[in-house]
Amino acid sequence: MEPSTISGTNLRTAFVLLLVVAVTALFLAVTWPFFKPLLLGALLAGLFHPLYRWITRLLGGRASLGAAVTLLVLLVLGLGPVSAFLGIVLQQALTMSDQAIPWLSKHLGAASTFNVNEWLVQRFPALAKYMPSQEQLVEQVGTAAKTAGAFLVSFASRMTATTAAFVLNLFVMLYAMFFFFRDGHKILERIFYYTPLSDEDETRMLSQLASITRATVKGTLVIGVIQGALAGIAFWVTGIEGAALWGTIMTILSIIPGIGAALVWVPAVIILFVTGQYLTATLLAAWCAAVVGTVDNFLRPVLVGRDAKMPDLLILIGTLGGLFLFGPIGFIVGPIVCGLFLTVWDIYGATFREVLPPVTSFRPPDQDASAMAPREPSDH
Repeated sequence: MEPSTISGTNLRTAFVLLLVVAVTALFLAVTWPFFKPLLLGALLAGLFHPLYRWITRLLGGRASLGAAVTLLVLLVLGLGPVSAFLGIVLQQALTMSDQAIPWLSKHLGAASTFNVNEWLVQRFPALAKYMPSQEQLVEQVGTAAKTAGAFLVSFASRMTATTAAFVLNLFVMLYAMFFFFRDGHKILERIFYYTPLSDEDETRMLSQLASITRATVKGTLVIGVIQGALAGIAFWVTGIEGAALWGTIMTILSIIPGIGAALVWVPAVIILFVTGQYLTATLLAAWCAAVVGTVDNFLRPVLVGRDAKMPDLLILIGTLGGLFLFGPIGFIVGPIVCGLFLTVWDIYGATFREVLPPVTSFRPPDQDASAMAPREPSDH
């Protein structure tokens, strides 16, 4: 091949690569405002794809009609009840925000038979001069509760369908789900076509993505909802106001393994004891400790099953990091990113197995025996 031909080929290759990078960057800039609804639409389409296949078979294989009917079913069975429940939670948050200080003043104020200040001073005398009075404690706790309720109301208000951004993002997500249901396999084939991975690696990544998504939703969301519902029902039975609100908060906090829901029901039990409701407090503590606190251990193996399992620490870090980075959908996206991180490094290890050194078991170095031996007294 002549030098001029080689030079022309290199120039064309460089121009194509530069063009691809530039146009891709421009495409990402255009689509970035809708990244979250598109990502959520793709995840939901993958999660409910078995439902789409079943409905499509019932409709004689008509893919477009099957995608439309699947979306309609999800809207009727999902969006409607969830919106109604969120309305109840929002109303209870408003009520709790307005009644926090009066309730605390009634049960822990000056007229209360239980004085928090005296109780703490008797047990920790050294803190006596630093302890605020009973009235100051009630006011500070009430202000904190009111602020927390106002934050929940503000957050819920931003997430309601009254905002134009919410409506637009919902439309983009549903519109994307329609095409992901119908043409998802073609989109994935096209994406993998441009990646220099083997078919085995591509299949591994795809199966890992689907498995982690199912495990995250079932192991975090479903179990969290069950824990929140069981604790919320217990709150409602015991007469605690805002049972739906507290159940929702416990559902959110359940992403913290072991102690999430306890961050709500333990203070509730303490308040019931302080206000003299000993039987109610005992029954609530027994129910939450024996049922709500252990339901995760029984349900997770059943729900998650053979799906991808990750260490609890990695799930927690991935969930919290995803929430900070992506917002509410981060509880799914974060663990998926962590799972794909492990998968990619497994692929790396398999690809460069012949270059990498062999894996050896690590043992902590033995402590210097001479350092442990008793020393002879010095002559000086």
